[in-house]
Amino acid sequence: MLRYHIAFHLPRATGEMVVAEALDFPGAVTEGFDLPDARLMITSAMEDLAQCLLEEGKPLPTPNPDATADADLIELVPLSVHVGVPRA
Repeated sequence: MLRYHIAFHLPRATGEMVVAEALDFPGAVTEGFDLPDARLMITSAMEDLAQCLLEEGKPLPTPNPDATADADLIELVPLSVHVGVPRA
């Protein structure tokens, strides 16, 4: 299973959202109301991007074990993609 580094940027002021960015999966950036929501959103974004790449016959990005960022929190998040399953 592939696991990607996700940088979470926590809100600095009331009303701001948590920003989540996949450091080693280009294009996967999203926001959530709180950390659990941001985790769900970035997982969904990566799954959608991965599905598009696979449908186009392109490879998935290779996780970078040295990925770093100036973030409040960095976590490894697994990617789960179901090949051959029609999209809803």
